[in-house]
Amino acid sequence: MRKKQNYLTIIALFLCFINAHINAQTTLIKNNNSWDLLVDGKPYEIKGVTFGYDKEVENYQSYFKDLKFLGVNSIRLWATNDNTQELLDVAHSFDIKVMVGIWMRHGRPGMEDDDSFNYLEDQKGMEDMYYNAIKIVEKYKNHPAVLTWGIGNEVYLNIATDAEKEAYSKLLEKICRVIKKTDSNHPITSVDAWTFGLDWWQKFVPSIDIYGLNSYGASANFLSEELKERGIDKPYIVTEFGVTGEWDIQAEKNGIKIEPTDKEKYDAIVIGYHDWIKNKPNSLGVYIFHYASAHNFGSPWFLTHHKGMLRPQYWAIREAYTGQKPINHIPEIKKIQLPDTEVKSETWVPVTLEVFDVENENLDVSFYYNQRTGSRKRRDQINKLNFRGNLMSGFEIQMPIESGAIKIYVNAKDTFNNIGIASTSIMVSDENAKNKKYLVAKTELPFYVYKDSNDLPYNPTGYMGNYKSITVDLNNQEDVHSGKSSIKISYDADHNWYGVAFVDPPNDWGENLGGYEIAGAKEFSFWAKANKKNVVATIGFGLIEKDKPFPDSSKKSIEVKLSTKWKKYRINVQKLDLSCIRSGLVLFSSAYGSPQDIYLDTVVFE
Repeated sequence: MRKKQNYLTIIALFLCFINAHINAQTTLIKNNNSWDLLVDGKPYEIKGVTFGYDKEVENYQSYFKDLKFLGVNSIRLWATNDNTQELLDVAHSFDIKVMVGIWMRHGRPGMEDDDSFNYLEDQKGMEDMYYNAIKIVEKYKNHPAVLTWGIGNEVYLNIATDAEKEAYSKLLEKICRVIKKTDSNHPITSVDAWTFGLDWWQKFVPSIDIYGLNSYGASANFLSEELKERGIDKPYIVTEFGVTGEWDIQAEKNGIKIEPTDKEKYDAIVIGYHDWIKNKPNSLGVYIFHYASAHNFGSPWFLTHHKGMLRPQYWAIREAYTGQKPINHIPEIKKIQLPDTEVKSETWVPVTLEVFDVENENLDVSFYYNQRTGSRKRRDQINKLNFRGNLMSGFEIQMPIESGAIKIYVNAKDTFNNIGIASTSIMVSDENAKNKKYLVAKTELPFYVYKDSNDLPYNPTGYMGNYKSITVDLNNQEDVHSGKSSIKISYDADHNWYGVAFVDPPNDWGENLGGYEIAGAKEFSFWAKANKKNVVATIGFGLIEKDKPFPDSSKKSIEVKLSTKWKKYRINVQKLDLSCIRSGLVLFSSAYGSPQDIYLDTVVFE
């Protein structure tokens, strides 16, 4: 009898497993002039957010619990990584669906990032994207959390010529056709900014099921009409949405775009969702940008969290999706004003400030600044300002050593972990700063080129020599000097030389401004070893020569004979010009008779 019960149990579990996967199906239906999305046969309106915590595996449970509190039923990813399986598992346990992102490279540095890719000539690169896309679909197609595939993000926006756009379109159609054969249970979405992709998709990519349109502010109100005017009979998802972005802002002060207030950011989401997105006949829903935390230029403007604290966007998502007001209100900065004259660097300047908090909590006030010139990472940085005073007697802030217009932020944090942020601008003068040759991101010492695998300042995209035989693992855990991971550079040939450079921007050889100003560093050091004795390597930093528009300001390396045990190596950098180090780690080696592995860890300027 017990055997029979065991067999019945096994069969029941198997049927549950099969049923879960069969029912994990997303379909589209058209009723008259309206499109609807169905999940497991039931109507499904996407109440989504873009998800920025995909690397924080240990916190998945708390993040998805929080998303349920906000009324979110779907998240959007731009790409997959080693954590995607676990993310999908946790998402499913909270009944949250996922637009699984499939990354497609951008054709030039631009709005989205600083990547460069040639869709007319790089056949291998296109093959890599093609096979990667199919591999992702095959891997995750049976997961019940999958809602749709999201292929690419703002690629047309970041491609220069029509010929390249057509080549990308044909690659995209090839990928979509194969996905349809591979997975009949999930529709295909491709994503671009505003309406930049519509004409190309319509002409060259008929296999797309849903158009993904990133749109901010009131422009989202016009998407439905844009499709109608082009005669496009397909549904769309607003795949990124929030308050109007800097790129569409017209008002300026000191040449710096005036950022919307916290109230405007809140209202854009609540009003925008109900008036511009929810009731459009061919709209399937929205992913609000961006459920994440950071401390950079985009963080106060768009994110739900700033340095881990709650922003108005967080509470706005909750009201938009559930109708519920904030449990505790964000401190409101009603006024921030600075002198309307140019001031010298290091001068102390008075701040006129008015702050209000509904709950009348004690507020912690601090000040920061941002530069809107130079490299992408410099423009993205928010830096501390020295300040003195209090809300009763007033504040003064000390001007940084910069030249030109800077954006000033005031942060007001309450005891509930809410943070209100407001900004203005001022002109600063400094002769030394004015004469800087390369305006790149500042750093604080110690500055880690590598310390575990997350958020590296440089990327290992500079492959040289017999590059086809090189594999770089940034998350090697089989042999670590300190922390959780190390770099493992594997060379699988038995002869010839090879090299790897960690650079910023990625995939760039000196044509675009990037890198870091590493002021005050005295030493560059790293730990290294190999999988066998007497492996000789040349290791250091700096690669881009001065014949390029944007070279490394200095280069320094040492030849080392590696053993199978970890050893620390040091390079004195006190007398070097570190004003623009864009190749933060460079390694050259050769194989003689057999393949080799080189391990690196804790690479740092200090």
